[in-house]
Amino acid sequence: MQAPIDAYYGKRLEQTAKALAANHFVPHLVSDAEAACALVLDTILPQTAATVVSFGGSMTLLATGLPAALGKLPGLSVIDTLDHSVSAEALYERRRQALLADLFLTGTNAVTEDGVLVNLDMIGNRACAIAFGPRHVVVIAGRNKIVPDVEAAMGRIKNFAAPVNALRLSKKTPCTATSHCEDCGSPQRICNVWTIAEKCFPRGRVSVILVNQDLGF
Repeated sequence: MQAPIDAYYGKRLEQTAKALAANHFVPHLVSDAEAACALVLDTILPQTAATVVSFGGSMTLLATGLPAALGKLPGLSVIDTLDHSVSAEALYERRRQALLADLFLTGTNAVTEDGVLVNLDMIGNRACAIAFGPRHVVVIAGRNKIVPDVEAAMGRIKNFAAPVNALRLSKKTPCTATSHCEDCGSPQRICNVWTIAEKCFPRGRVSVILVNQDLGF
C-alpha cells in the first residue's frame, strides 16, 4: 500500500516545488534521504564551488548523512556546529562563523504549499542563515513538513515540532509535560526567533530539496 501514498505525496511535492520556483527558490524533488545526499554531493556542492561549508541543527539533515559525508571530502573546510566534544562557548562561536560559509545546509520546520519557508529557532543561527549570510543555502524538507499555509505552519511548529524537539533535548519546559505550546518564559525555551521566507533573495540563493519521505520532526 506504500505506492499510492508515495504517489499522493509526489503530487503535493510537485505542486509545492512549482510554488517555490515562483518565489525564486530552486526546488529539487528526490525520493529519499539517500538521494538528497547524492544530489548535494554530486551536483549542488560542485555548482556552488564552495570551499567552506557548515550546517544547522537538523534531524532531517542528520538522516541524509551529509554532515559526516562532508567531513570526509578533501579540500573542503567544514565548520562543525554539531560537535559536542567542544565547549558551549566554542560551539556558539562556530555558529557565528557558519553565517559566513560558502554553503549552509539545514532542514526547515515547515514548507507551505504556496512556497514559503517557516522556521522557529532557539538562538536563530539556522533561521537567520536561511535569510542572510551564507552565499548559498540548501534546505532539505521531508514530505511531512508540507502544510497548506503560514498559519498551519506556525501551528505545526508550536504544537508538534517544538515540543518534540524540547523532549529530544531534555529541556525543562512546560510543553514537555503537556505536549503543546504554553508560550512559556522558561530559561530553557527553544522557541525564540521566527523567520518566514516568502521569497528568495537574491534569486536562486536558496535551494530546497523536497524529499518524498518522512524526515525529521
